[in-house]
Amino acid sequence: QLYRDARECLTLLSQRLGSQKFFFGDSPASLDAFVFSRLAPLLKAKLPNGKLQQHLKSLQNLCNYCTSILSLYFPWDGGEMPSAPRAASADGGEAEEDPHKRRNQLLSVLVGLVAMLGYAFLSGIVSIQRGGVGPAGRQPITLEEEEEEE
Repeated sequence: QLYRDARECLTLLSQRLGSQKFFFGDSPASLDAFVFSRLAPLLKAKLPNGKLQQHLKSLQNLCNYCTSILSLYFPWDGGEMPSAPRAASADGGEAEEDPHKRRNQLLSVLVGLVAMLGYAFLSGIVSIQRGGVGPAGRQPITLEEEEEEE
């Protein structure tokens, strides 16, 4: 029943698309993004049971629709993403792809460190006591006093 419903859905989509480039004319809409997100994996993936895939491949306008979107918005089409051309640096090596990569890494580490310290202070794991009397009127124990007590 599920396969029958899916086949019927594909057939209805094929009929609705007809010979148009997209479902609502010459430019893509959110429906096109949604339909493509369901059809492309079904068309391109290797499936253990290919009944539904075979039916999709028999609907030529839906196959052309997926191929058109893939070539228009994803020109590498399943291969490796195209890499940006790299410029050679003065020392003969290749320049980094992102000129701010080191800065971004450093900022990420700093933000993480601040977040961890903030959590430690707010949760009470770490507290800062100013000289003098501690909580509940007790004097803080120094390292020397602690060793004497043991």
